[in-house]
Amino acid sequence: MPFAVYVLGLAVFAQGTSEFMLSGLVSSIAADLGVPLSAAGLLTSAFAVGMVIGAPLMALFSRTWPRRRALLFFLAVFVAVHIAGALTPGYGVLLATRIVGAVANAGFWAVALTAAVAMVPDRLKGRATAVVVGGVTIACVVGVPAGAVLGERWGWRAAFWAVAAVSLPAFLAILRSVPGGPRPEAAPAPVSVRDELRVLTGPRLRPTLLTMALVQGATFCAFSYLEPLLTRATGLGAAWVPAALALFGAGAFLGVTAAGRYAERWPTAFVTYGMAALALGWSALALTAARPLAVLALIPLLGMLAFGTGTALITRVLALAPGAPTLAGAFTTSAFNLGAAVGPWAGGLALDAGLGHRAPVWVSAVLMASALAVAGVRRAAVVVSGVRVT
Repeated sequence: MPFAVYVLGLAVFAQGTSEFMLSGLVSSIAADLGVPLSAAGLLTSAFAVGMVIGAPLMALFSRTWPRRRALLFFLAVFVAVHIAGALTPGYGVLLATRIVGAVANAGFWAVALTAAVAMVPDRLKGRATAVVVGGVTIACVVGVPAGAVLGERWGWRAAFWAVAAVSLPAFLAILRSVPGGPRPEAAPAPVSVRDELRVLTGPRLRPTLLTMALVQGATFCAFSYLEPLLTRATGLGAAWVPAALALFGAGAFLGVTAAGRYAERWPTAFVTYGMAALALGWSALALTAARPLAVLALIPLLGMLAFGTGTALITRVLALAPGAPTLAGAFTTSAFNLGAAVGPWAGGLALDAGLGHRAPVWVSAVLMASALAVAGVRRAAVVVSGVRVT
């Protein structure tokens, strides 16, 4: 595996820490800025919305750039807005920095995913994808709990400063290790944007992208409100939150690793069984939320299932879209983060309706049931048309 692929994973670690660390900071942000808990949770949704919109736009914006230049530009913007977020006294400015930072993050992801698979032979494409996505899981293991600790001891702004600081080594590493030549899609005969869109909006990819959005919606719905679930429904102290987040991240790392090794061999079975287990797992977490041991046992299992299934879906989209070298990573990023936007929003609605702190977890179970339904409809349609499902 080229060293540059691991460097991309390092950068994604810094960005993933930013995207997910608010799950351990929502209460302190809400108290400091004088906003409701659901408004603090919407900062995660705002980041995800920026990712959804930004991924295709930034992929097109940087389409003719060398990959290294695009990656460095997006990472520099990401660092700048985190410094601005750490300095802002108001919720509105913080919300704006989350959106701009997400757009930059989306551009980075869109380029990084396609760059990683372009640097390796076909037999290693699944593992290259897992290395990049693995940066997110390491963020859950190390970055997010560390952000929670920083937030508890020195305030939530310290976590934003830390993300900016951690991004600098990634910037230097990309500068030194990622090839700086022209991107393949900038060759004399690139694939037209219209042709790429035709591939990505075709009948094979639409249901897969929708399924990915629903799976991620379930993951982020519960994950965004894990801190209030633990402290208010389970009865654990605030000191347990970083440990629980680390458990989720450790499970996520195992899931991504498994997906990198096995998802390409049995893609349909890997995704289908993973989604079914997630539907049962989120339901079990909601039912046992008042039992600390059960909750702490379920959290790593759910992290493993959520990120393993999500990574397998990413690999599947990239495998189905060789005719969309510029926008495949962008659409994958958008679908991933569409779920990350809708999930916390739906969980916040359930909280505001007075349904209790278990409500977001029940919403996650419903979203997983919907993902299974979409996958079932796709399989039925393929069978009726006489096309083999792989």
